[in-house]
Amino acid sequence: MVMPPALRKAALTTHVISSVGWLGAVAAFLALAVAGLAVDDPATVRSMYVAMEVLGLAALAPLSLASFASGLVQSLGTSWGLFRHYWVVVKLTMTVLATVILLLYLSTLRLLGDAARSPSLADDQRLLPSASPVLHASGAIAVLLIAAVLSVYKPKGLTRHGWRKQRSLTPR
Repeated sequence: MVMPPALRKAALTTHVISSVGWLGAVAAFLALAVAGLAVDDPATVRSMYVAMEVLGLAALAPLSLASFASGLVQSLGTSWGLFRHYWVVVKLTMTVLATVILLLYLSTLRLLGDAARSPSLADDQRLLPSASPVLHASGAIAVLLIAAVLSVYKPKGLTRHGWRKQRSLTPR
């Protein structure tokens, strides 16, 4: 099923905005995570981890889910299809993995946020500061940039499903 042009443009706009928003939120998260490692003031470090928790719950998770859902709508409602082109399959796989990892990582963000709010836990050097948010955010930035490049360049290459679908649509 191919969407009407107005609906296709609305879906594409939603996908671009949510994906770019996700990338921007990850960049902000990375800045907070790096600052949380670099700053010597314990109160500032704690505030960074509380902010990262809020950013994860209020922006990262909703934007990742919106990007996934709108990308799914885009692929199912356009001629690109969900399983016809390798770049779409790779991008879908990367988005699903990044979203699942993020959703699982929210419990770690809650733990770090709780530690930051509790002076007795925050003094425990095993919890704060932590390199984990820097590593996760760096990986997320890399994944999201690769997904953006795939979206722009759309490398050629049909999957087996794509070949079969193309053959069935080609007049003989």
